Amino acid sequence: MSRGVRRSTRASAEQSYTPPDARVARLAAERDGVLSIHALRSCGVDDDAVAVRVRHGRLHRLYRGVYAVGHPGLTLRGRFRAAVLACGEAAVLSHFAAAAFWGFRTWEERPIEVTVPGGARDIDGLRVHRSRAVEREILVRHDIRVATPARTLLDLAAVLPEGALRSIARRAQAQRTVSIRQILELLERSNGHRGAAKLRACIADGPAPTRTDLEDLLLDLLDEANIERPEINAPLRVDGRTIIPDYLWRARRLAIEADSVTWHDHKLTREHDADKQAQLEAAGYRVLRITWAQIARSPQQTIARVRAALG
Repeated sequence: MSRGVRRSTRASAEQSYTPPDARVARLAAERDGVLSIHALRSCGVDDDAVAVRVRHGRLHRLYRGVYAVGHPGLTLRGRFRAAVLACGEAAVLSHFAAAAFWGFRTWEERPIEVTVPGGARDIDGLRVHRSRAVEREILVRHDIRVATPARTLLDLAAVLPEGALRSIARRAQAQRTVSIRQILELLERSNGHRGAAKLRACIADGPAPTRTDLEDLLLDLLDEANIERPEINAPLRVDGRTIIPDYLWRARRLAIEADSVTWHDHKLTREHDADKQAQLEAAGYRVLRITWAQIARSPQQTIARVRAALG
């Protein structure tokens, strides 16, 4: 091989070579800044090199064999990823952590919960559950193994009071994260689970995809009064436009809007609400607006208003 060819080959090899730290940085950017020891080794960083980088503050040990790259300030998803990695290849994010991951419960600072199919060591800062049944109820999102939404609801049913569980199940339905069919199919496979009876009772009346606490409160009030259950957040076509009333009785031409301060006390929101009401009324619908204070202070009067409107 001529000298010129050797130089060209060497230059090409140097150009194609990626330093280990560059590989680590690239992979960490894809994985919320969290890598396992196995991922670091695959980037060409052996155990001795990991120890050096930990001493120099370039890697931060989170759990045994799990590291944050660059700095320890992780996003919530990064913390969830680290917890699952810490518990092994078969581990699954579950319970309250899975509910926050799917978005139907706000995360509260608490030990992250992970479920493993067999025996596993306890890990400081994590709550490790053990269940072989969870192996059938796993989805992978953002390269994180997480219990399905239906399985998450079933696990929470074992520890939450009925009212809180009902609210979470409704949020999950409203976000189209889970369907009644998926929940029922899981319940058929999970009769021995201690949350099964409570979850079945929560969905006994069919889909109820409420989006706010006020909608929950009003729906409970309607159910307790044995008023025909309306369609909830159902699309309605009016003059070529789609409108979504909070509650709708199509045959009775009645819609209810649940006005909470959180969602409706803003100029643009009020303008949108007024426009939506005008569209509904122009199409022949009567619109009732009900507030949190009316439900809390005068529930019987609120029910009387609805009964009168339904006629």
